[in-house]
Amino acid sequence: IIPKKKKNVAGEIVLITGTGSGLGRLLAITFASLGAILVLWDINEEGNMETCRMIKEKGDVKVFAYTCNRGNRQDVYRVADQVKREVGDVNILVNNAGFLTGKLFLNTPDHMVERSFLVNALSHFWTCKAFLPAMLKANHGHLVCISSIAGVVGINGLSDYFASKFVAFGFAESLYLELRLLQKSNVKASIVCPYFVNTGMFDGCTTKDPLLLPILEHEYVAPKVLNAILEEQVYLIMPTFLHVVLFLKQIISPDVMITLAKHWNGHFCGFLDRSRESR
Repeated sequence: IIPKKKKNVAGEIVLITGTGSGLGRLLAITFASLGAILVLWDINEEGNMETCRMIKEKGDVKVFAYTCNRGNRQDVYRVADQVKREVGDVNILVNNAGFLTGKLFLNTPDHMVERSFLVNALSHFWTCKAFLPAMLKANHGHLVCISSIAGVVGINGLSDYFASKFVAFGFAESLYLELRLLQKSNVKASIVCPYFVNTGMFDGCTTKDPLLLPILEHEYVAPKVLNAILEEQVYLIMPTFLHVVLFLKQIISPDVMITLAKHWNGHFCGFLDRSRESR
């Protein structure tokens, strides 16, 4: 009924990972329109520079693009130090980049399982370790975890992706509670759990119930994520029907879960056996 007050991000240093395309690119463009200073991270140098060019075309904004392999801890810390020297202390950190193997469990090579956890989960530890100390010192900042419905509900297929997203969600939630106990009330946290987003990672994925569980467009998701950050919302789950799914998960029997798993299985037709990185 009463809209929440939105914070002003003009002049804030916002670092977004996975900005070479999709949701990360759109979030960067939107933050730039609000006067934020943008730091763009992606393993795809060409796509990242294209995002940088698109932002600069829209006006006099400060934007810095860096090529970073988030699956490599040393590279994350190296580029993070470079950002601190060249741009300053990051105020808003958006962990958005992701990796998807697109294979069933027994068909997934070990190195791809490791890659899923490195990019989707462990990299969140490294970026937070790199930028959180300055936020704590200033008692000012915002950590944003772009997880997934895959981080709260297990679905058959894509086991490494779902497991890594569970880790990302658990880490973000635990860190949020830790910050509250430290009484760092001005260091905020937001955890975003959308259904599958049509950004290239989920090409070929379909849904049997487009009204209840539509494949989301990043043009729809990005404003929702931005609004959650500006309103300092802790949890954002999209679409709304997923709240019902999460409630049912707690009360239904395993047999019903198996029935649901068979239903989900139809979503991956023409989708498996292709790996994707970034968003």
